[in-house]
Amino acid sequence: MKSKLELITPNWPAPDNIHAFSTTRVAGESQSVYAGLNLAQHVGDDSRTVNKNRRHLSSTLHLPNEPFWLNQVHQATALNISTQQKNIEANILPSADASFSLQANHVCAVLTADCLPVLICNSQGDKVSAIHAGWRGLAEGVIENSVAALSERPGRLMAWLGPAIGPQAFEVGEEVRDIFVEKNALAEAAFIQNKPAHYLADIYQLARLVLSSVGVKAIYGGEYCTFNDANHFYSYRRDGTTGRQASLIWFS
Repeated sequence: MKSKLELITPNWPAPDNIHAFSTTRVAGESQSVYAGLNLAQHVGDDSRTVNKNRRHLSSTLHLPNEPFWLNQVHQATALNISTQQKNIEANILPSADASFSLQANHVCAVLTADCLPVLICNSQGDKVSAIHAGWRGLAEGVIENSVAALSERPGRLMAWLGPAIGPQAFEVGEEVRDIFVEKNALAEAAFIQNKPAHYLADIYQLARLVLSSVGVKAIYGGEYCTFNDANHFYSYRRDGTTGRQASLIWFS
């Protein structure tokens, strides 16, 4: 008997045909530093074990199709799943940090272990996106590109901020702060200096600022800290070599 997966369901008023989840590391078959439900094939875990974890996730969520996994490169590209059929059939992971779908039963997915997963849907329930938003992607415009790709009035969109490193643990240098403040002066409030030339950054607040700047006002989530909750989450900053949790969204 496989252990029951512990999943997070977004606390947002999405239409009933929207299906969205974030995984935790609880359950799964990975061992050692990857212990739990590691869903990433690129971190050094045994490939067969990761595939077992992915099958366990698929059966638990009754996924309509395999998730559309990405080669995440901390940039700002958002891909339309419907244009990637050849890559899917060839088992090629395209390099991008967000995917979106305008077709039913296409599962958008991102992997994270401190970076911020952002899930987006529209109020009609026929457009979805999954975004991997590390600080580099945030700064380069991955959220703006993803929202634009949906071709939807921002007032009809809602976003959920999944598990990421919390503001008490995310230390960055002055150069990172400067990048965001130069882009939007309001970002200054997301940084608290904790020692010379170093700041604690609130990645949730930075994402909310970006979403608000493109007209998305319905923003939910943002209450987790992957770094400070080793029982539930992988954290690259905390552990270095580690697994990844996934955030997924699709509509039926």
